[in-house]
Amino acid sequence: MFGARLAPELREKYGIKTLPVREGDEVLIMRGVFKGTEGKVVEVDTKKYRVHVENVTIEKADGTITYYPIHPSKLMITKLKLDDDVRKRIIERKRGHVEE
Repeated sequence: MFGARLAPELREKYGIKTLPVREGDEVLIMRGVFKGTEGKVVEVDTKKYRVHVENVTIEKADGTITYYPIHPSKLMITKLKLDDDVRKRIIERKRGHVEE
């Protein structure tokens, strides 16, 4: 549901094109005002279907600074957080599915 494409070097390494974005991944923003900005995923908002990235903030009218919500399809994952066994199984499953 929160699929984002992988950077070319990760695509070659793992043999898959997309993977769901998770907190802790490093991403590159591909579209919009913040295009070209890299940062770590701070929060994944499943209700609004948006991702919050480090260093991508806006100032509201009352002066508070908040994260700017970004759609996951506008991101490219540049570095994966692989300390989760479930994520490793997802990669293996998708890799096996592609080769069939």
